[in-house]
Amino acid sequence: MHDNDLSAIIEADRAHVWHHMFQHQLLESRDPRIIVEGKGMSVWDQNGKEFLDAVSGGVWTVNVGYGRERIANAVRDQLIKMNYFAGSAGSIPAAQFSEILTSKTPGLSRMYYCNSGSEANEKVFKMVRQISAQRYGGKKSKILYRERDYHGTTIATLSACGQKQRAQHYGPFVPDFVEVPHCLEYRKQWDVENYGERAAESIEEVILREGPDTVGALCLEPVTAGGGVIVPPKGYWEKVQEICTKYDILLHIDEVVCGMGRTGEWFGYQNYGIKPDFVTTAKGVASGYAAIAVMLTTDEVFGMFKDNADDPLNYFRDISTFGGCTAGPAAAIENVAIIEEEGLLDNTKAMGKRLQDGLAALMDKHPLIGDTRGVGLFCGAELVADRETKEPLSEKLVQAVLGECDKQGVIIGATMRSLPGFNNTLCFSPALISKEDDIDRILDAVDNSLTTVEKSL
Repeated sequence: MHDNDLSAIIEADRAHVWHHMFQHQLLESRDPRIIVEGKGMSVWDQNGKEFLDAVSGGVWTVNVGYGRERIANAVRDQLIKMNYFAGSAGSIPAAQFSEILTSKTPGLSRMYYCNSGSEANEKVFKMVRQISAQRYGGKKSKILYRERDYHGTTIATLSACGQKQRAQHYGPFVPDFVEVPHCLEYRKQWDVENYGERAAESIEEVILREGPDTVGALCLEPVTAGGGVIVPPKGYWEKVQEICTKYDILLHIDEVVCGMGRTGEWFGYQNYGIKPDFVTTAKGVASGYAAIAVMLTTDEVFGMFKDNADDPLNYFRDISTFGGCTAGPAAAIENVAIIEEEGLLDNTKAMGKRLQDGLAALMDKHPLIGDTRGVGLFCGAELVADRETKEPLSEKLVQAVLGECDKQGVIIGATMRSLPGFNNTLCFSPALISKEDDIDRILDAVDNSLTTVEKSL
């Protein structure tokens, strides 16, 4: 760690930086946190305190850990040679990475580069609308999204936001976005034996209500992230696929969080044997070493935008300025190589099982845990005030658990500004390089923090 005096940095931050998802009134009585260094699984703040990062950069991003010189060197070398040209032309790393990534997504063969998950999802929405205009006379323009899912921060992606607090105050929104029910069995809406199939059938009910000839796409996260780390129940995805095929609805899987190994497969949807028409991914694509997002699609969809060269409006008339940056694909190439060479998909499955088993054991010990769930190194523990009634634990107490973990030098997450009264799920997404000691340290911190909070009740 550096011993340099960072007081000027702290004051510049306090005076000028608008932090994300943060109430700045708090900084009237305390210093902002400045993260100044990272190595492996750890980060250090301006005071020299080390933290084990159990949320991969705070938002599920730094999949291969901090301090990867080979990624930084690849980016440097690429920037000196050719840093940028608009996406109307190609670049060497963009071509190379497209070949690498599509080799891991059978059936998806075409990639569109952009700079954020929100933007990648917007590209799909626009493609669906253009297909509607050019193929269906303006019909099949509606896009379905799921309660509790989240797809980005722009007005269009907030129009497809299943988290009411995220969208509150930012309307009016774009028309023809329609919500379908969530699939969280712990808070089930139907008392049936096969909940997964029933939850999927609720999507069909919305389609029939709206009219199948009006619905162009269904946009879902493979595992709901910020809405509570919701793992789809058995039978859900198979039925969803069947419904989309039945009504000729394009299936858009938002892999911004789950992509690039987070669940133990390259993409979350690959745990369920489904065949999407669109996949969007961002965060872990370059593990935060450069800004990059991609939209992947099929030859069939791509062909719809190049089948009539005489029509000047036939192609996809869009651009992402920073989709032309070469740093992103250069970093992504090394990121994928690290995941492969170090066996991080297998490690994610093994360490994910250790984390999931550990959370289940904590549930036996702590009555505040109502449910645990997860896939790979993407896990959640829903906290409740009463297990019988499933009354959510107050947000204040959930944040107290995070605060106690922080005191122990472990940064964990929680659902935040998602659903009124349901910001009560602890979130865990440590880097794919996690070792047994890292997982155990996370679990010990949660154990101690829950004990402290329970004693205060």
